[in-house]
Amino acid sequence: MNALMHLQNSHLFYQSRQRRPVLDQARGVYMWDVDGRRYLDGSSGAMVCNIGHSNENVLDAMRRQMEKSTFGYRLHFETEAAERLATRTAGMCPEGVNRVFFVSGGSEAVESAIKLARQHALATGQGARWKVISRSPSYHGCTLGALAVTGYAPLTDPFTPMMRLMPKVPAPRAYLDGLDPADPATGAHYAAMLERCILAEGPDTVLAFMVEPVGGASTGALVPPAGYMEAVQAICRRHGVMLILDEVMTGAGRTGRFLAGEHWGLDPDIIVLSKGFAAGYVPLGAIAARDALVDAVLDAGGFLHGFTYAGNPLACAAGAAVIDEIEAQGLVGNAETMGAGLRRRLEALMERHQIIGDVRGCGLLLAFEFMADRARKTPLPAHLNAHRRFVDIAFDMGLIVYSRRTRDGIEGDHIMVCPPLIVNETHLDEIADTLDRALARYADEIAPALSVTV
Repeated sequence: MNALMHLQNSHLFYQSRQRRPVLDQARGVYMWDVDGRRYLDGSSGAMVCNIGHSNENVLDAMRRQMEKSTFGYRLHFETEAAERLATRTAGMCPEGVNRVFFVSGGSEAVESAIKLARQHALATGQGARWKVISRSPSYHGCTLGALAVTGYAPLTDPFTPMMRLMPKVPAPRAYLDGLDPADPATGAHYAAMLERCILAEGPDTVLAFMVEPVGGASTGALVPPAGYMEAVQAICRRHGVMLILDEVMTGAGRTGRFLAGEHWGLDPDIIVLSKGFAAGYVPLGAIAARDALVDAVLDAGGFLHGFTYAGNPLACAAGAAVIDEIEAQGLVGNAETMGAGLRRRLEALMERHQIIGDVRGCGLLLAFEFMADRARKTPLPAHLNAHRRFVDIAFDMGLIVYSRRTRDGIEGDHIMVCPPLIVNETHLDEIADTLDRALARYADEIAPALSVTV
């Protein structure tokens, strides 16, 4: 029986009416539907399943915790699981970033970071500071507070009347602007946009700059140009603006460092974590903040914020076990090594397929962008919906990938290729081979439309 027959009368709804096969089981980098068809998880879900599916050590840790307790409200009890994960998390962060607050996902973590920064401003006599600058395009979450710092028109525009949008600066898309990303002058060029924004808004009103060290889905694994991250950190320090690193997608080893900020030796005020932090085993996220920042807020009367499931012991037990697996299996190093191998394969595909206009990323956070004309950087016609159609073609061939649009969410289709950090060379070959076939099929499919466009 076809998998969809099981759920003809489903009461669920999500973003659209599109239906998918019913999931039966998942092991390692593979997933199977109830009809026995196998899929390679080439995007780790939504860049979540960093250690692969059904890791027995994590499952055992969850079972042990379930036998003790599955819930303990933070106002009633402290739990060993939460304390252990907080200690492990602080140990992965830069010196001085020692205080951890748990949530259930990335959007909650972003909200928590913004509210902590604001309460610190109030606690330290800087009440005029409330503006959080971010980039466009960017994505920081789907709640109204997180959307306010998101720069992605299709997701933000419908809700603009309901929220106070925050200032934006352009993301450093050097490849689209015809600039050399290896030239420090390019990094300085984009960083200067942040300083001009701070000065235009009024430095005394700017609370924080929130940034993904390596771009996520909104920019397709955009790696900042040379000198950019160091420059924006210096600008933030110069104007008393907090630096908040959104490591929801980049954290937990994805880029070849436990935190992507390590690539540039960054020293942030707040770090936001989720996705690979618990690797899909439970809903979990966190913010890690500087001691002095948290102490000031607590001394002023406490952090006016919280969620029912904050510090849930079952979630924390899973999170700690995920970090244990990342270390025990050397997955940060594997992400760096396998990421280099995957990038080489994607670049080879770019040589074979003219519709790939750019390959970019870091570690196992990689993407390629479609273009109708690589030399002119002309995007595919938006009406083709290439990002959606290509995902469907790859899915039909047994490969799961993820997609968005690079150019403000309106055009510039890109495909995220971000498999679990446990991948090996055989898996990379399978990913590349399937992508090759999917690209050939899609190029043939759109050839008539491109010939008319050209």
